[in-house]
Amino acid sequence: MTSARLADPAPQFPPGSRRAAALALLRDTDQPLSVAEVAEAMDLHVNTARFHLDGLVDDGLAVRTTEPRETPGRPRILYSSEGLSPGPRSYELLAQMLTGFVSSLEGADTATVELGKAWGRHLVERAAPSERVDAEEALSRLDRMLDAVGFQPETQATEGGAEVRLRHCPFREVAKQHPDVVCAIHLGLMQGALDELDAPLATTSLEPFATPHACLARLATTRAAGRPE
Repeated sequence: MTSARLADPAPQFPPGSRRAAALALLRDTDQPLSVAEVAEAMDLHVNTARFHLDGLVDDGLAVRTTEPRETPGRPRILYSSEGLSPGPRSYELLAQMLTGFVSSLEGADTATVELGKAWGRHLVERAAPSERVDAEEALSRLDRMLDAVGFQPETQATEGGAEVRLRHCPFREVAKQHPDVVCAIHLGLMQGALDELDAPLATTSLEPFATPHACLARLATTRAAGRPE
């Protein structure tokens, strides 16, 4: 589950670039176009046009098909647009709206932690039915999950458990405005992951912005893995 990056990807190409122009051409045309047709329309060399068209296919913004034909000869390769149009996304504004609303609800503190727990159980690399996860393996899986989300975690064992420095907050702008919601979800995320693993560790606290560039989570040793408290 956590092999892929979960953080929002960077823009694939800048507006006004040749690749953006190639995509616009495909979107503005009612039928698939060949490499030669795109090259002529954009005044490009055929190889340059093919490079950008194949790049759009790799990005999931275009599809490559073979022209059906009933006569002998090599069929043409055609390109057409697919997927959402690239452009500005206002996810931060939406996040601000939603977190502000959640913050105003009665019992939001408990609900947001529980939400984080549910997602932590869902996102962490689960143990096999007969597998017992020790503290070291639990920290490794927690680290991979947090890294996949974009936290750039740095984990260090301590005498009573461990500390996890979250060196990058992928929700920093929203967390600054509503730490009661966002940071509670992050706390629950780690608690849920360790619960799912039946790990001998528990996340006891999360200190938002413990330093200007990092939050600090503290984990405590609880019991032997796989045994009841």
